[in-house]
Amino acid sequence: MEHSMVTTTLELPGYHVTKNLGVVRGITVRSRSALGNLAGGIQAFFGGNITIYTELCEHARAEAFDLMMQHAQQLGANAIVGVRYDANEVMEGITEVLAYGTAVIVERA
Repeated sequence: MEHSMVTTTLELPGYHVTKNLGVVRGITVRSRSALGNLAGGIQAFFGGNITIYTELCEHARAEAFDLMMQHAQQLGANAIVGVRYDANEVMEGITEVLAYGTAVIVERA
């Protein structure tokens, strides 16, 4: 499945949904390392973008997205609509990142 066939909207322009395969999701749980916390603390002290946390968040979102794509492909989908992300702190320093949407089969309109 191509990334262009994944959208936050409920439809893909030029296509129509022929079958709804249900909700798909990808979940990852990440923690910050002690070294990462130290580096993040130093960056926070000086202000600005805390790149070590930005990279951690981006990696977690990308992993959750890839897992969601795999789930959709297992169901035979060729597109995912209504994609969303969610994040929750499971406990101090440990965060769950969830990507979810509706797996569908689409055809050109």
